[in-house]
Parts: sequence; structure tokens; C-alpha cells
Amino acid sequence: MRATWDIFCSVVDNYGDIGVTWRLARQLVAEHGLVVRLWVDDLGAFVRLCPQADAQAQRQIQQGVEVCLWAGDWQATEPADVVIEAFACELPALYISAMVQRPQKPLWLNLEYLSAEDWVAGCHGLPSLQSNGLSKFFFFPGFTMGSGGLLRERKLLAQRRAFQADESARTLFLRSIGVTPLPGARLISLFAYENAALASWLDALAADAQPNQLLVPEGRILADLQAWLGCAGLRAGDSQQCGQLHIQVLPFIQQDQYDRLLWSCDFNAVRGEDSFVRAQWAGRPMLWHIYQQTDDAHLEKLEAFLALYKEGLSADAQRALTELWQAWNTAQPVEESWNQLLQNWPEQQQHAESWCLQRASQPDLAAALVQFYLNWL
Repeated sequence: MRATWDIFCSVVDNYGDIGVTWRLARQLVAEHGLVVRLWVDDLGAFVRLCPQADAQAQRQIQQGVEVCLWAGDWQATEPADVVIEAFACELPALYISAMVQRPQKPLWLNLEYLSAEDWVAGCHGLPSLQSNGLSKFFFFPGFTMGSGGLLRERKLLAQRRAFQADESARTLFLRSIGVTPLPGARLISLFAYENAALASWLDALAADAQPNQLLVPEGRILADLQAWLGCAGLRAGDSQQCGQLHIQVLPFIQQDQYDRLLWSCDFNAVRGEDSFVRAQWAGRPMLWHIYQQTDDAHLEKLEAFLALYKEGLSADAQRALTELWQAWNTAQPVEESWNQLLQNWPEQQQHAESWCLQRASQPDLAAALVQFYLNWL
């Protein structure tokens, strides 16, 4: 009998939590043949990622995954063999009681947020004995051996390389989302939280010697974009030209389309966790807008990742990258650091691909989860 898995997701910040858990659920079904239920407390957010889904359905099958509404009035449900609470969400009390009563206790995993901090490897896989007699294990995604790895489908990099080697495929994809590449333009994607540093970057792009084509999927950054443009009501399909900068607003797109958008662009500005990881698999230079935390705890996570990512770059390239990321994440002007980054652009491009290949040599998150379960049996 195939093992059953329950993944619980509470949608906290837009689409990051559901983005990660939806990718994970699909991969566990498609590549490992598991029976997976994804419990989501906001089906409206899920439908943005999976438009064919029904926002009103209590239960539905999407791409082999049973997607269930995690309602406030929890109904009795038989627990799965493996139970994942994603990103510190709290399981329903009645569900935990059913886990305790199950003859064969389930494996209970707390899937943590992604971090490059040194302590992650030491905490990954550690158990936490609960007062009810169950054990909960901490599972940390990460960038180094000893962590839980990153979400990566088996054929992802081969698909990406084939796509990037086929200019006609790139052109057809961009046309399918309403984009016509401008001759000689640097193609850039922008997906970020609200950011006061945006204006300085747009100034630099507009004053550049090379044309820049900025593709902006609908999201939280649109208000800052509108303020810089001096307009209101930007929506999908709108475009504006300012100097050497051509801006186009895209509709909110599905995950597979977003992957191809990242593959199509020369540079990707991303946010949070899901798009951050997918940008790394694109093998292109990137800029990360980390989710802001109280007491600036997020800046420690930013520095921890930069310490890993910049290894192998020249001193000048390291400095440009570090200063750009720091300025972007502290709402400081970025013109100077952006222009410095462009001065070592070929090195940044080569390094992005090298980093991608290094991470791909490690087990992916889904495979690591399955192996952890097999070792636990």
C-alpha cells in the first residue's frame, strides 16, 4: 500500500506558503507515487496558482493531489502516515488527537522556512517530544549538505537548458503572455514586496546606455511602480516607456509559466522563498527581496545567504552583489551598486549557472523528505 501524506498550509503572506506546499505536493505524487492531501485554509490564494481549481470545493483532485479546505470547524479525519505542518502552522487539535489514537503513529514533520544560517544543519532532523507522547521532527530546507535541500523536480534543469537553448521556444512563450522582446534590450523580471529602493533602480534603468525591458507580474510592488510613473490604476497589459526603460505589467501567472519567465529573462528580481528558489534554478543573475521580520532578523538571513552565494566571485563582483542586495533590502539607493554589477556582468552570469549546478548536486527537498520517512520506518 502506498504511503499517505497530509500537508497542512496556512496562507500567511500572499502566495509563498501555498506556492511551496503546492509544488511539494505535486512532486510527491508525480515522482514518488504517494497519496497526498494538501490542506489549505485559503482556497482563493490556491486558485491564483491553479486557475482550474474550484475555490468553493471542500475537496477536489488537482494534478493528482487531493486539495482539501482546512476549515475552522474541523471534521474528524483519519491522519496520514506522514503529517507535515508547513512553516509553523498549528495542526487542528482534533487531528492531533487522532494522531495519538492511531495504532501506527504517523511521522510528524515541521517543515521550516528556508535559511542559510549556520545553525540549520545542526537542527535539521532533530526530534521534539510532545506532551501527548508523539514526536515531531524539524525539517529544514537548505543550501548545503546536512540540510533538507531545495525543491527541484527531477527534470527541471534539463527542461530549463533545453528552453534556454531554443530561441523560438522563448519567443513563443513570451508571446503567449503578451510580451514582444525589444531588440537589444536586457530582459528583467520584477516580483517584490513594497520597496522604497525601487525608484532609484528604475532611475538607473531609464538612464542606462542599453534598453531595459522590465516585466512586472501583478503584485504588491505595483503601488511603488505607479508612484514612480506618476500614474494610477496600472493593470495587466499596461506598458510605459521612460528613457531606456520599457515597463510592462503582466497578469498573475501559473507556477510553470513563472518558471519560464525566469528562464527567459537576463536578470530576475524575486521575493520571499518560492520565487527565490526558482530564480536560482533559472541560472541567471538575480536580486532577492527577503521577507521583512521584526528586529531586522531577516537581514541576518540575507547575510548568511550572501556569504554562501558570493563564494567564487572576484572581489569587485562580490562587492557589487553584496551592496546591491543590502541596499535593496534596506530601502537605500541602488543606482551605484547596480551600475557596478553591470561592470562585471559576464562573471555574474557565469556564477549564477555555477551556483545552480552546485545546488543541483544535492538531494532535492521532496526526495529528502521521502528518504527521511523511509529511514524512520
